[in-house]
Amino acid sequence: MDMAMMRLRREDPRVVGSFRLHRRLGAGGMGVVYLGSDKRGQRVALKVIRPDLAEDQEFRSRFAREVSAARRIRGGCTARLVAADLEADRPWFATQYVPGPSLHDRVAEEGPLSAAEVAAVGAALSEGLVAVHEAGVVHRDLKPSNILLSPKGPRIIDFGIAWATGASTLTHVGTAVGSPGFLAPEQVRGAAVTPATDVFALGATLAYAATADSPFGHGSSEVMLYRVVHEEAHLGGVPDALAPLVSACLAKDPEERPSTLQLSLRLKEIAAREAQGISEARPPAQRGEPDRPTGRLAEEYAQQRTQRRPGGAGTPPPRHQGGGRPRLQPGPSHPGGQGKSRPQGREQRRPASRGGSGTGRPAPRPTGAGRGPANPRLLRQRLIVFVVVTLLVALGIAAAQGCQGPADGLGPLPGGTHSSAPSGAAGG
Repeated sequence: MDMAMMRLRREDPRVVGSFRLHRRLGAGGMGVVYLGSDKRGQRVALKVIRPDLAEDQEFRSRFAREVSAARRIRGGCTARLVAADLEADRPWFATQYVPGPSLHDRVAEEGPLSAAEVAAVGAALSEGLVAVHEAGVVHRDLKPSNILLSPKGPRIIDFGIAWATGASTLTHVGTAVGSPGFLAPEQVRGAAVTPATDVFALGATLAYAATADSPFGHGSSEVMLYRVVHEEAHLGGVPDALAPLVSACLAKDPEERPSTLQLSLRLKEIAAREAQGISEARPPAQRGEPDRPTGRLAEEYAQQRTQRRPGGAGTPPPRHQGGGRPRLQPGPSHPGGQGKSRPQGREQRRPASRGGSGTGRPAPRPTGAGRGPANPRLLRQRLIVFVVVTLLVALGIAAAQGCQGPADGLGPLPGGTHSSAPSGAAGG
């Protein structure tokens, strides 16, 4: 059924029951569907039965039984039945209006859905069919044009609530009720319709969503119906993750098809796995690096990463020669020469193998097999220990000089006396 809105025709009613009609939504084998609204402004899709079917008492009885069953359907994947009049000259029923394109229109305009999307749509539809079948209703005409992709998820519409001439698939004019490529073999043969009938139609619908084509090709109704009964479905374009399950749904024997509950659980697993595969394929550039230093050590950390070779081993800075303290640029307010310093010119990018870190800061001592500490926390702890030890050494030297006076470096004289020099003659 084409759900595109059209203007009301001259023969169309303007009011049905308590609903005012605004537009035509389409026409199907049972009648015409209109967009209507009640006095509160709630919008409905209202179907009025064809006059010739309204005169068929067998049809009316079947219609009444299945409308009563449809009232019991609970679940969010179907359009809820709002009202119905079974005794009117032309019986009608109204369901909740669902905004959004049909699955058929979506695929026709934008191409096939991804495996994850097909599995997600199929999981929701099969879950909805569980509720439908528990209410004792079989849809009978599940196909892409009867599935609306609403903002809240897919919705099943346009139930084949009643068929003319009992369970036959052909009307009195010889045309198949429903779409031939989505009918189950038992429908074509005129056998009993069961929930497995909807499973077959769902399998064909999922194949269409994945390939943008019917699994039984194209042709006249007679050719399509023959293929449904006697030929296997073409599933070449269906993703590998879905093909076995779709093939099981399209089994000729209804007993070999999975149940709607099994379908729902399996499709949820496939949807989750396919969605996870898509997320894992994304580059991990957005993931933050743990324990990344900030503040004083941010520049050392950045420089350390730029010094690493492609193999992952960093080049350790050389030890300072002569046993003296590392060369620092002392700041005016930090004792022991531990003031902040700024890199000069291109020294910031100079490799450590050319001597020093190039930043005026003490380079970390190499550990293990000649590698610098890769853990920023360990680097921070060692820097703190180094600063404390340096300060203690400096304070110890200053205290010794203040208490003993400058030494001339000759050592003690015999007899335990020391040679002395005039004050200020020896440099600290």
